[in-house]
Amino acid sequence: MNYNDDINRSIKYIEMHIKKELSANEIAEHVGYSVFHFCRVFSLLQGTSLMDFVRKKRLIQAREELLSNRKIIDIAFDFGFKTASGFSKAFRKEFGYSPTIYIARNNSLSTSKNIIKIEGFNMIPTFTKKSAFKVAGYGIETNISNGYMKDIAAYWDTYTGENLESKMYEQLNPPKHGEVGICVSSSDESNVKYLFGLIVDDFSKVTTDMMTFDVPEAEYAVFTTPPVDNVATAATYNEDPLSDAVKATWKYIFEEWFQNSEYVFDETKIDFEFYDERCHGLENAVMEIYIPIKKKS
Repeated sequence: MNYNDDINRSIKYIEMHIKKELSANEIAEHVGYSVFHFCRVFSLLQGTSLMDFVRKKRLIQAREELLSNRKIIDIAFDFGFKTASGFSKAFRKEFGYSPTIYIARNNSLSTSKNIIKIEGFNMIPTFTKKSAFKVAGYGIETNISNGYMKDIAAYWDTYTGENLESKMYEQLNPPKHGEVGICVSSSDESNVKYLFGLIVDDFSKVTTDMMTFDVPEAEYAVFTTPPVDNVATAATYNEDPLSDAVKATWKYIFEEWFQNSEYVFDETKIDFEFYDERCHGLENAVMEIYIPIKKKS
């Protein structure tokens, strides 16, 4: 008797019927076992219980569909959840962050054609506690369902209008170099505001066309993007390898790192991107992504 073959057949059956009501009895019967024996074998070989496996498969597939612009409640119903809150609770328990956080940080990834691979690069984050700080700069308000991440700082290298970066430094005269990109929710839940700004001591030099934000104190996991050669494309706007590295890193954080870490996303805090001299038209260009975290309960 080849248990591995039977386990694989059961997994294929689960995947084919993932949106249907599945029971341990039904799955065991499909591969010709008693439910008691099959559940025991499955747990031994897969390292997880049969129905926990089904639940995780459902959540992984549901996560893929979150980037399709469908309503969360409709996706929840598709995968057997009775309420959006029940789906969100199971999703957060499995992945360490909520469905809305995942949508907000990954909306453009499903349509990107140039997501780079990060295998072979050390993606182990550093951990730091950062005091509260102030950010001032320029930003936009845009709809969360329309691929708003095309407008974030990873894409601002292709901006051909007024040089807002130079304008910010001239006006605000910050104590240190470095741009910060922050997504914050708007009063309308379907919209977000994206602030591209500088860390300042106070808002005394802020003009009426600028946005401001107070970032609270938080514990962060800090990810450095894989280094890219940005020299050849620094003078053109045809492509942006740093943008691709940023998107690949966000994808890794939400689809791999959280799942294998002892942390969850601290949704009472703010994540942000940080760009300094290391990312401006240099070889081995990198930037940092700060993820607010807390230990899993």
